[in-house]
Amino acid sequence: MWQTTSVCSVVLIALSVASTLIGVSDSGTIELFMVSRLPRTLAAILVGAGLALAGLVMQTLARNSYVEPSTTGTSQSAELGVLLVTLLWPSASLLLKSVVATATALAGTALFLLTAHRLPPTQPFLVPLFGIVYGGVIGAAVTFVAWQADLLQYLAIWTNGEFSGVLRGRYELLWISGAMLVVAWLVADRLTIMALGRDTSVGLGINHARMLQLGLVIVAVISALCTVIVGGIPFVGLVVPNIVSRLAGDNLRGTMPIVAMLGSILVLGCDILGRTINFPYEVPVGTVLGCIGALIFLFLLLYRPKHG
Repeated sequence: MWQTTSVCSVVLIALSVASTLIGVSDSGTIELFMVSRLPRTLAAILVGAGLALAGLVMQTLARNSYVEPSTTGTSQSAELGVLLVTLLWPSASLLLKSVVATATALAGTALFLLTAHRLPPTQPFLVPLFGIVYGGVIGAAVTFVAWQADLLQYLAIWTNGEFSGVLRGRYELLWISGAMLVVAWLVADRLTIMALGRDTSVGLGINHARMLQLGLVIVAVISALCTVIVGGIPFVGLVVPNIVSRLAGDNLRGTMPIVAMLGSILVLGCDILGRTINFPYEVPVGTVLGCIGALIFLFLLLYRPKHG
């Protein structure tokens, strides 16, 4: 496992350096670096790590490896919260938008889990299918409200994740997402036991209800902050935990650092690709990840490693 961690570290450092060197203008290099390129690189790292860990926690809570915040209504609920704040208080700060988005994301995720645990455990694909429908309903409600308020164009721009608007002073709330990663690592062993089911975890001395609440808070805070700061970014929380699970197993304490780094590598790499594929114009990272993430997910579904 240490070899995988070392490789991920080297790749992440290389991509981080490359990200700070790519840009249209080189005038005022130091100021440009501090105001734009460094914040953008740090934001991509934090968003990638956060979404990957949120997906891992979500899969643990749902006991299903085919779910992530964007397919369980979490991201859509966060979008609904931000839209409501925009309608009721257009001049609201990022902090207020984040608080409201976290509250709606928490409520949406809790309702999903409440329903998902009632589905037959012998048919695991019902959970992601229900999540897609559930998220689609919330997304349709968001679109309807935006249409009524003549905000469809704003919604389309805002919900497609991209980092071009990330500047110093507009990304710092993502460090709260980084704090959630630390919290998740501290309770990793308990989350691993949670994956065994309610009866087993209670029998092993885990406070199931409290851990479920903590897991919901971690997922909701990370998803809401990422949605507010950069918009919706798909597939990170879905494909990264599955890749790491195949490479390093399901011990969360051991795999969480790899999941976080691989998530950062995926988002940062796709952001760099989006900035260079049609230079000097940019393709939003959400669009790039929508294509690459879908291909990776199809590969994971179709490819089955041979054992023995």
